[in-house]
Amino acid sequence: MIVRSSIHQGKGIGLTQVKDNAVPVPYRGAITNAKEHAMMRTRKIVEIDEELCNGCGQCILACAEGALKLVDGKARLVGDILCDGLGACIGDCPTGALKIVEREADEFDEEAVKRHRSVSGHAVNPGLTTLPCGCPSTMSMTLNPAPGKPGCGTCADKSPSLLGHWPVKLQLLSPHAPYLKGSDMLLLADCCAVASPDLHERLLSGRTVAIACPKLDDVGRHVSRLSEILSEATPRALTVVHMEVPCCTGLVHAAIEAMELAHVDIPLRHIVIDRGGEVIAQEQIPLAKPARVHV
Repeated sequence: MIVRSSIHQGKGIGLTQVKDNAVPVPYRGAITNAKEHAMMRTRKIVEIDEELCNGCGQCILACAEGALKLVDGKARLVGDILCDGLGACIGDCPTGALKIVEREADEFDEEAVKRHRSVSGHAVNPGLTTLPCGCPSTMSMTLNPAPGKPGCGTCADKSPSLLGHWPVKLQLLSPHAPYLKGSDMLLLADCCAVASPDLHERLLSGRTVAIACPKLDDVGRHVSRLSEILSEATPRALTVVHMEVPCCTGLVHAAIEAMELAHVDIPLRHIVIDRGGEVIAQEQIPLAKPARVHV
């Protein structure tokens, strides 16, 4: 089954989803050619096989135009006019879910790409440490981790928290937060916090942390925010911790792209955790390597 959809990103961009068991139906929603009454023509464009897509998000990082997005754990084409048909995303797909086909589609529109990226970039005022909504969850603060060794886990002798700041969600972190400056930073796939019983003692002690999901979150936004943090806070090292499942490696690719965007050269390593909470792999990642991680 072929599923093609556009994703609501802001004013002038609507939501349309079309399912067809035979021939893809060209998207005719709000993301259309910038020129009114533009003629459609047969041209090369990406097609995604939903059955093969595992939601790893690697294609999204490879698409410079931002034409792809994860929706419900599957890669989707945001709009025909955003895809140039060159297929830069195909080589990064581990399952072969992407291919270039020739079909009737709106012309590729570079101006539409610029507008789309400006809308989806979600630029934040760099002076803010709390988002404009005023929600307490966004308020930046430094915490005081409890001293001493973790105990046996009983009520009388429980392990202390080693979390040193708040917030912890990557999208809520301000690049100007003082605790990030020069820190040893941990980029943590959120499932790891549940799978690892001794996360604080083993990984969190002495580090700042940002948590995210590479499968269900907007990976492009994560790349943008992380690059801002790397540029402004200049952490001394970055460690990516993710689960053993293939889709989770997208967090490593996001970190590599963010470092390249920020033009920083700091130690980068990744740690892989299995479903039982054990560390099963860890290695240093030189930026000279291609953005592909094997676990």
